[in-house]
Amino acid sequence: MAVDLSRLKVLIVDDHPIVLSGCRALLAEASMTMLEARDAASAQEVYASSSPDVAVVDINLPDVSGFELARRILVRDPAARIVMFSMNDDPMFAAQAIECGAKGYVSKSDDPSTFLSAIQQVAEGGHSLPTEMAQKIAFLRIGAGEAAASLTGREREVLRLLAKGKSMSEIAALINVSYKTVATTCASLRSKFNARTPMQLIRIAVEQKIV
Repeated sequence: MAVDLSRLKVLIVDDHPIVLSGCRALLAEASMTMLEARDAASAQEVYASSSPDVAVVDINLPDVSGFELARRILVRDPAARIVMFSMNDDPMFAAQAIECGAKGYVSKSDDPSTFLSAIQQVAEGGHSLPTEMAQKIAFLRIGAGEAAASLTGREREVLRLLAKGKSMSEIAALINVSYKTVATTCASLRSKFNARTPMQLIRIAVEQKIV
């Protein structure tokens, strides 16, 4: 359903003044009203008092992550229309944004027209995710499923303990192997799941219900 852009209220949540200034200019040109917040706490207050049509949330906020802010907004307003906004165009971040309830994902390196188009599509009740990004997310999920099926018993146990917050030294002691063995197992896990960091590895494991 088409919406009147001049009636749209858009909340931008970002702690960078230059980004806010750029968004303000873009939205003014499109005749949209911009609300702003620089952290999750103030964003929740603005959202509650102003009921924006769309919230554009930066992933990296100074208090909690944009993912956590999106979850909190959706608890209060399950119909909230949220677009995640980031410097990172890694499909893992986009996948996590969609998993936490966002309706769209925009990279700050995208063309400004993509930013405005995403806001409009989400305001109209749709989703906004570039086709190429959607395909990458699909391949990530397929790959994670295949990787899960190939895990050894030791790999599953190490992954389970990582997800519980155990360090590699603690894991080595708990399963009675050397630190080097645990480090090698962790490297193998990251390779299987195409995870760059232990945190990405744990998130994928949780999403795939491996742990």
